[in-house]
Amino acid sequence: MPTDLRESHDSPSVLERRLDAGKSGARERWSYRNTFKCCVDIVLTVLSLPVILPFAAVVCLLIKLDSRGPVLIKVKRLGKDQTSFYKYKFRTMVPEAERMLQELLNANEELREEYLNTYKIKDDPRVTRFGRWLRRTSLDELPQVVNVLRGEMSWVGPRDILDTELAMYGEFALKFVTVKPGITGLWQVSGRSCLPYSERVRLDMFYIDNISLFLDLRIMFRTIPVVLFGNGAI
Repeated sequence: MPTDLRESHDSPSVLERRLDAGKSGARERWSYRNTFKCCVDIVLTVLSLPVILPFAAVVCLLIKLDSRGPVLIKVKRLGKDQTSFYKYKFRTMVPEAERMLQELLNANEELREEYLNTYKIKDDPRVTRFGRWLRRTSLDELPQVVNVLRGEMSWVGPRDILDTELAMYGEFALKFVTVKPGITGLWQVSGRSCLPYSERVRLDMFYIDNISLFLDLRIMFRTIPVVLFGNGAI
């Protein structure tokens, strides 16, 4: 009987410690997500500009030499709180890419099905020669540092999507728009286009539930071999 009484008195204190630990971890994640993460994005962008700008100048020259058309493009994407913004990228496709896409989808039912399921086309004929290298290394995403400085994107986050893609997230759609999309993220370092869309959704939800400085740093370090070797690119 005394043993039972001791256990009944001890157990609440153990439970309280666990709850306090859980609340502490949640507060840290919340603080990082809403305050410190933005500061990290700005500082990292400013520090990386001396490296990015010279490289970007070379890329711009090579794009011009490879094909006609603008060096940069902007595409409309869904942002935090279901706002819209224009994401900047190096151009990797021919200028008439949208017209060609509609022609391809109308002419090939299998291709249309593939695009509706993944929003990507394997061996896309619209991509330029230099554009294939940029896409394989994800270096076409570099101009998005502008979006980070404007507060529209983060260095690390879920992959940005079209507003029409939000339906693919089903019951997780509202959670998806609680954070900014990222230049890199779990999807990009876990297989990218080799993964089914359902796995992309799962990775995005895992990231949102576990945002922390440690996770962001881990993803950024894992991005380096993806850029060097082009793992998972289409």
